[in-house]
Amino acid sequence: MSALDDLCGEAGLIWRYRDGAGEMQEAPEASREAVLLALGYGNDANALPDDLNRSTSLAIRAHEPKDWGPGTWHLVTESGDDIHGEGPLPPLPVGYHRIHHNGWTVHLLAAPDRLPAPPRRWGLTLPLFALWEGQQAGFGSYAQLGELAEGCAPSGASFIGINPIHAGFPMDPENYSPYAPSHRRRLNALHVETGHTMPESGALIDYAPTIRAKRAALEAAFAAFTGDAGFEAWRIAGGTDMERFATHQALSEIHGPYWSAWPEAYQSPDTPEVAAFARAHPERLRFHAWAQWQAEGQLAQAQARAKAAGMAFGLYLDIAVGTHPHGAETWAEPGMFAQGISLGAPPDLLGPAGQRWGLAPLRADMLRATGYAAFAQTLRQQMRFCGLLRIDHILGLERSFWLPDGLPGLYVTMPREELLAVLRIEASRAGAFVIGEDLGTIPEGLRDALAGSGVMGCRVAMFERDWDGTGHFTPPKAYAPEALASWGTHDLPTWQGWRQGRDIDWRAQLGELSDADAAHALRTQEIRAFDASAGGSDLTALHRFLAQTVSALVAVQAEDLAGATEQANLPGTVFEHPNWRRRLPIPLSGLISAASLRETGTIMAQAGRNGS
Repeated sequence: MSALDDLCGEAGLIWRYRDGAGEMQEAPEASREAVLLALGYGNDANALPDDLNRSTSLAIRAHEPKDWGPGTWHLVTESGDDIHGEGPLPPLPVGYHRIHHNGWTVHLLAAPDRLPAPPRRWGLTLPLFALWEGQQAGFGSYAQLGELAEGCAPSGASFIGINPIHAGFPMDPENYSPYAPSHRRRLNALHVETGHTMPESGALIDYAPTIRAKRAALEAAFAAFTGDAGFEAWRIAGGTDMERFATHQALSEIHGPYWSAWPEAYQSPDTPEVAAFARAHPERLRFHAWAQWQAEGQLAQAQARAKAAGMAFGLYLDIAVGTHPHGAETWAEPGMFAQGISLGAPPDLLGPAGQRWGLAPLRADMLRATGYAAFAQTLRQQMRFCGLLRIDHILGLERSFWLPDGLPGLYVTMPREELLAVLRIEASRAGAFVIGEDLGTIPEGLRDALAGSGVMGCRVAMFERDWDGTGHFTPPKAYAPEALASWGTHDLPTWQGWRQGRDIDWRAQLGELSDADAAHALRTQEIRAFDASAGGSDLTALHRFLAQTVSALVAVQAEDLAGATEQANLPGTVFEHPNWRRRLPIPLSGLISAASLRETGTIMAQAGRNGS
């Protein structure tokens, strides 16, 4: 092995790997060197700060004693207890504790062994922006989300799942993907209901005028706001993190959406110029804090309405796998993220050419040295408002695929056991259940580790088949019990779209298929095979098939209930396909009253998935 190989091994790089097509790949030395520089090897600017050089983390079992090394130690529990001793550590409650020993600080992640399994239930999934009523205008709102939950609960649905609602980039109307957020601990204020009329744009959302109208409505609602003691207390409780976000938002109004293009004096939250700006613009900071307060209050109300209507879980929220490299999250905590690196994926079924997502990866060394505080806070903020939480691309808990700018990618090992411990701590405290999107090139042993922690996987019927043999679809009894089963996802064709081959048509139109006729012929065979497995060719047969799986949860797509043909997102495209713009083909009231919803509820109840 070379000196570079040794260094890469020390840093946890995996530069030789098998992609989703089964082909062996090897990242070039330039890629490996770029990743090492991003991790601070030979680059002092990216190295761990001196105060974190002797700080690390360790996952331990809660409520059990823990052997420790020789010498005295100083333990500080999460509740503030100060304990000095030597020998084994005492049993510690679930939570985050610190031990000081031999000049080191060790963050102890005391977690329960396993999360409990959820009851056998079903629910709906959809993009929140796709909801509308009266006219096809604006964006679906948090208030409409609560209304939808109340309307679907009588049919037995136990959850309503939506795509991420993280804070985005209202100053850039062309950056609206829910999976490329500005900050994952803040909410998208464009979903706040203000009562103002929005401009109609038809079946496809026209983001630029719609965002302008929504911002004007928020400004008008804020102008009419006369103050509230609850808001003031909420803002104080938000502390520095909330003020940094509000400051970033106000700065973006002047200097643009991406901090990397701002004057250098404003590219860090800690400069005198940023402090002076905040003092000079108190009302703009107050506006952005108020918008977050409104978003949180309305989302909490949607969850309360869902639970009051009888839903076992209520909302099913989604955390994006990463954050935009030049958004509010990286501005507030730049050292947590690798610079000049994008998260992505090697070639697989979802992206045959591989994927570069344009998202900044969290650094494992920074997470470990800071006790995983950023990861815990991100989980905690979402779990405040939901009973189910989806972790996008949970494969990243085992290893992340890093692509340096302009170079091929490679894997970087992540501290799986510690990340799972934090996930169990937060979920157990919130009483939430967790679903990990375990699709793509799955590392060996990851699904077993997730199941061992009580984290459910995803089983997409479109892909559940014998790929190495007959090609037959997996029968319902062979599905994984610790999973959420669905027909597809937001990245895949709808039920009708799949049957019509609309995804094939799109790929052919984009020049990605050399023989569309052959692809359609293969699809016809696949349709016949699935219809044989499901015992029919209509939506009822599909939902009966899903209901009969042994998976604990089933997600039914609202697009299928509404008869939609086109999918929400076509991976590998940005503007070539109208991603994240399609409204449901029927209004909110039409979805609630749809015969397909009632029929699906009956099918699920017959399979023992009642909503009580």
